[in-house]
Amino acid sequence: QVRLVESGGGSVQAGGSLRLSCIASMYSYSNYNMAWFRQAPGKKREGVARIEHGGMTSYADSVKDRFTISRDNSKKTLYLQMTNLKPEDTAKYYCAPAAGRNMSTMTSVGDWWGQGTQVTVSS
Repeated sequence: QVRLVESGGGSVQAGGSLRLSCIASMYSYSNYNMAWFRQAPGKKREGVARIEHGGMTSYADSVKDRFTISRDNSKKTLYLQMTNLKPEDTAKYYCAPAAGRNMSTMTSVGDWWGQGTQVTVSS
């Protein structure tokens, strides 16, 4: 059984920062590539950042140089440091084990999702 619990969201002004966390209860967490996704109202869920089990990272163009994904395998925790936030970053953010590499088509292994954490950025 897989359980993903995201936290750290909130309301900030443009230019602000937030750090999201995701605690994963899953077997062999360290063997999975992990990712952050987001979904804005009326829009399709999209990949934001991905980190391989070996630590290599990749980002959607829209967040490159502003967001940093990291992981602590000993704590089975995934992080997303978000800086210089923009109103267009407003969405519910989810973590999941990543299936695929392409940010626009990437999805969750096993369709496993947590409840998400809301990020709201005001201008």
